[in-house]
Amino acid sequence: MALACLCAALGFTMPTVMPAVSPAGAPNQIWRWRGQDIRYQALGEANVDGPTVVLCHGLFVNSDHWRRNLGPLAAAGLRVFAIDLLGSGWSSKPAATAEASRSISGERGRALGAPRARLGTADGGSREAAVELAHPLGSVYNFYTWAEQLADFTREVARADRASIVANSIGCIASLQAAIDCPALFDGVLMVCPNFRELHVAESPALLRPVTAAVQAGLRRFGQSLFDAVAQPDTVKAILRTPYYDDALVTDELVSALLPPLLTPGASDVVFDTLSYSAGPLPEAQLQDARLEHTAVWVIQGSEDPWTPARRVAALSRLRPVQKVITLDAVGHCPHDEAPDQVNPLIVEFARACACARDE
Repeated sequence: MALACLCAALGFTMPTVMPAVSPAGAPNQIWRWRGQDIRYQALGEANVDGPTVVLCHGLFVNSDHWRRNLGPLAAAGLRVFAIDLLGSGWSSKPAATAEASRSISGERGRALGAPRARLGTADGGSREAAVELAHPLGSVYNFYTWAEQLADFTREVARADRASIVANSIGCIASLQAAIDCPALFDGVLMVCPNFRELHVAESPALLRPVTAAVQAGLRRFGQSLFDAVAQPDTVKAILRTPYYDDALVTDELVSALLPPLLTPGASDVVFDTLSYSAGPLPEAQLQDARLEHTAVWVIQGSEDPWTPARRVAALSRLRPVQKVITLDAVGHCPHDEAPDQVNPLIVEFARACACARDE
């Protein structure tokens, strides 16, 4: 109640339930998946001859992060869908490690170990490391669950035989995994500022791993009060100023699109569980998977992205599926929201190129 009063005083509208219409002007819809409610929005479904594109959001946000892309993409002739991943946005947030949740996990039935893989370095070099794939706590919130969700959504809701995925940040990992699992379904992945997951054990120095594990355990056990302090409009706005290069784009409207779902029951537990996810697939290793042989991959990078090393992103061009690495000037980690006038045409070009290659 105190938070609601604070938001009202600051002029924010903080819905306690999912609004009927999204900020993009699309109806908010629910898809029932493995016993869970999954929120999605769609525009351009009447473009029956246009390419199908699925938009996959990044960490701790939701499909409203694509509010500046959905309409223009549909207007350009695409069938465009945006989904809230399980545990994010207005989608269900089941208990991370409950037996019922484990039964719907994408890790179930997979042989997950710690294979060695060739990974990148911040300066564009390479190194070899063991990549632990299984979630250390057995949580349902893992990239394999989200990958299976994306594939089922594309078949059942988008009703597409072939589609492209456009993803931001860690959404790129779920999207690459979906393409690896279902190469006949996805003909392209457009990665917008891919995340290399510094909290992964393969990404952090061995000396720091015990410290990281202790912090993660502390957050899981005592983090609720910290979450309550952080999940407020002024604090969220301050946090968003880090990944966004242009402060003027961190508006009340952006905060009101991203914050309300984080105040729903179970959201804080998902946040702490995700921060404890120190395993799972990594993008460079995924891009070396032979199942992506016929999948087109483009990468968009913001020149001022503080979270994704530019030289490491540029080095992705050495990997066979990566056809283009495009750098946009004066934008940060979220180019689709910071510079939609530049990104939307690239998405259209990418989707059409994938469709043309498919028809050849």
